[in-house]
Amino acid sequence: MKSRELKFVYGPVPSRRLGRSLGVNPIPLKTCNYSCIYCQLGRTQHLINERKEFFSKEDILEEILYSVELNRGKIDFITFVGEGEPTLNKNLGWLIVETKKTELPIAVITNGALLYREDVREDLSKADVVLPSLDSVSENTFKILNRPHKDLKIEKIIEGMVEFRRSFEGQIWLEIILVKGINDSEKELEGLSRVLREIKPDRVYINVPIRPPTEPWVEPPDEEAIVRAHAILGDVIPIVNQEMGEFGIEGFDNPVEAIKFICRRHPMREDEIIETLKRNFDGVDSGFIMKLVKEGILRKITYRGTNFYITPEVRMVRKQNFTNSN
Repeated sequence: MKSRELKFVYGPVPSRRLGRSLGVNPIPLKTCNYSCIYCQLGRTQHLINERKEFFSKEDILEEILYSVELNRGKIDFITFVGEGEPTLNKNLGWLIVETKKTELPIAVITNGALLYREDVREDLSKADVVLPSLDSVSENTFKILNRPHKDLKIEKIIEGMVEFRRSFEGQIWLEIILVKGINDSEKELEGLSRVLREIKPDRVYINVPIRPPTEPWVEPPDEEAIVRAHAILGDVIPIVNQEMGEFGIEGFDNPVEAIKFICRRHPMREDEIIETLKRNFDGVDSGFIMKLVKEGILRKITYRGTNFYITPEVRMVRKQNFTNSN
């Protein structure tokens, strides 16, 4: 099959929850209703809470179908995830329905903030797995961690999740990202435990910042806090280690374009880049990566002793002041 440039679909990439996931991005870069302190894509540039048609839904679907055919037999899930919050795309429901015709399972990774809206719950109702996040049930901590749009309140978000659980026939895999000194205390965890009993997710994942976060002072909790989370939250699944597996770059004729495409959405370690490119291209080693850094194509970030590589636009607003606006 002839290769083509892709704008909306990437991978498959290894996922600690979804196996080999074909990612679908229906949102412009850094367009979200949160600006989380731990986000690997940097601060939100477009903080909005209004659903829009950002791109042609037909163009997105065309890329999905092309990528499915190109990676036939290599995909465990088609995952709507985005470079922001995917439920802000008002065509998400249509995309899910049409994508299900591939007969591959559909997942949606969302912050869950818009589940209070009936139209969003309806859009997500056709997915097989919905993975919302809930990091705190305290309004103050919610604002510190997730830095939401001014119209969002944690009580309203929780009500939306509870309502979605009542009607959704698929699986809900809820994720909690713990940050040291912010939401890993006994009080915070007990509050989460109480609300989880209302939401009744099928799975609860405990995650920690593994890749470079937006704010450099963000740290994962210590082992004691992880043990405390297990004790208070009960039957949870920890995903505190790096994911392993292959990144899909089928369809790319140029190694530079291939790695730029993934690193814009998914910060990669040096070993991941080398192993990914070696499968399709010759002459790839650490010298090749350093050349891309020198030319300004990639940027190196060191986080907790590990080097990661991103494209420059991912962190271009890192030093700007954050404003909570429409």
